Amino acid sequence: MDEIFFDRRSLELKYQIPVGRISEFFRGLEKGKIMATKCKDCNEIFFPPQVNCPNCPGSEVEWVELDGDATLETFTVINVKPTSFSRYPDYVVAIGKMKEGVKVLSWLNIEDPKKIRIGMNIRLKVVKREEEYYTYEFFVE
Repeated sequence: MDEIFFDRRSLELKYQIPVGRISEFFRGLEKGKIMATKCKDCNEIFFPPQVNCPNCPGSEVEWVELDGDATLETFTVINVKPTSFSRYPDYVVAIGKMKEGVKVLSWLNIEDPKKIRIGMNIRLKVVKREEEYYTYEFFVE
């Protein structure tokens, strides 16, 4: 029987992702705002932001701030986590339909998942994770 060697060292990976055309989204997070893009021709809102409307080739998009109010559409409790999230306790991932009509996928910040109900009011807010970067999460209203 072959012996197996396990390497227990940690490997930290850092990525550089070009975000030039959607940098307004990240600047918005730093200011506590959640930004989306809206097609100037068909008025469809995109989140995460897109720089081109797939429905109206050649159209321009503009930046809009999402209000934050949403209704819970669906959710799942994550017990078996990917390696990159293994340091976190179990968490809830939810899809909320924003007041503006666009659907957003995000963590749902709630202490007791048994209290979650489809259709409940939730709010999307900017959070700073691990004192390193800004992101967004749903909170129960």
